[in-house]
Amino acid sequence: MYYNGQLIRLRPSEAEDIPLFVRWLSNPELRDYVTIRYISEALERRWFEGLVAATSGVAPQRLHFVIETLESSQSIGVVGLEDINWRDRHAEFGIIVGEPDFWGKGFGSDAVRTTLAVGFRWFNLHRIFLHVVAENARAIRAYEKCGFTHEGRLRDAIFIDGMYHDLLLMSLLADEFTLEP
Repeated sequence: MYYNGQLIRLRPSEAEDIPLFVRWLSNPELRDYVTIRYISEALERRWFEGLVAATSGVAPQRLHFVIETLESSQSIGVVGLEDINWRDRHAEFGIIVGEPDFWGKGFGSDAVRTTLAVGFRWFNLHRIFLHVVAENARAIRAYEKCGFTHEGRLRDAIFIDGMYHDLLLMSLLADEFTLEP
């Protein structure tokens, strides 16, 4: 299934995308803001096998998409909803815009809004939440712009480059969501 935003298209992840995932997750500028500390193609292939199992069936545990530009169909990142709880209707959001040329140009925000629309409108979720490193000001601004509100701070929750960092917990409820920026 494909979902179009204003600038991007979300498409299902495929095994052929694995080298892209490895390249993006190996970028030192991104590595400080994700929980993955070591990446290799073999590890990513194992992860992908688990992803296929978790995204199949009537009530998948995850939704995982590659972000492509509408204009050129270039793959620029990944986005998804993890740990979907169908009974309580909530999921955790995650995104990586892996191509630096597309940072700060609205592609990430469009991918966030499009994924939220999928979660709230197609899958009838009630709450979508995320964790973000407290120092990641660009991401926090983008999430706020998309309607996420701050719920709390997890102190010293992630260890990056020899130091502990806080994570912020942010969420958005279905009745708060609007597709417009």
